[in-house]
Amino acid sequence: MDHEKLATIMRRLALDAGDRIMDIYVSADFAVRAKSDASPITEADEVADALISAGLRATFPGVALITEEQAASHGQSADTFLIVDPLDGTKEFVQRRGDFTVNIAYVENGVPLRGIVYAPAKGRLFYTLADGRSVEEIGPFAKEAPGEQRPISVSIPDNRALMVVASKSHRDQATDDYIAAYGVQDMTSAGSSLKFCLVATGEADLYPRLGRTMEWDTAAGDAVLRGAGGVVVRFDDHTPLSYGKPGFENPFFIAYAPGVLLVQP
Repeated sequence: MDHEKLATIMRRLALDAGDRIMDIYVSADFAVRAKSDASPITEADEVADALISAGLRATFPGVALITEEQAASHGQSADTFLIVDPLDGTKEFVQRRGDFTVNIAYVENGVPLRGIVYAPAKGRLFYTLADGRSVEEIGPFAKEAPGEQRPISVSIPDNRALMVVASKSHRDQATDDYIAAYGVQDMTSAGSSLKFCLVATGEADLYPRLGRTMEWDTAAGDAVLRGAGGVVVRFDDHTPLSYGKPGFENPFFIAYAPGVLLVQP
């Protein structure tokens, strides 16, 4: 994989998709329908998916591509592939809360090596550089070339006073009970893959997810967090979260800054 080209193409496609998503987001009305799993889908999901898929297939024709909106046509597992969630946080999009993201990642041998997370309504753009280090680009974002890139890194956590981020739309009692086992200074809620990015920038120390997710929900944020020095592990045995699993479904997981003393489940 040409990582210089990959970084350039992922950035441009994420920004282009973000523009199309925001055109729909600010419109007077847009249709929402339910997919077979009862999750919502909008025109923005489909338009962004088509745009990103076409760009990736044209540039990297020999690399397998997996996207949320085309999941039914995918095989059951893979080792090396591009993976896309064109609009993560559709519930936040529909409710006009702004916590939605465009996500593109590259997975090699089960590890998300490169990724980009763009939150167009928040004006935040996080991605890995060609060498794997993660940055947040400071807007406004020009399509032709990156602007100021601020290196990001995870916090040095204080286990007596952790900053915790949890899901805005999928918070439950099991998550609250798990968080209660830590020394928590403060807690915040965020939607979509932004939670990974808050850990990556040091704005949070710990993000536990005790609920169903798919690999396209997490791969880009996972790559950004890893590039910032963070870790993502399975909830049950604390082994690294891997990608390319049959069906592309994730187990429960924990994303955190090294130094957080994980509680055993």
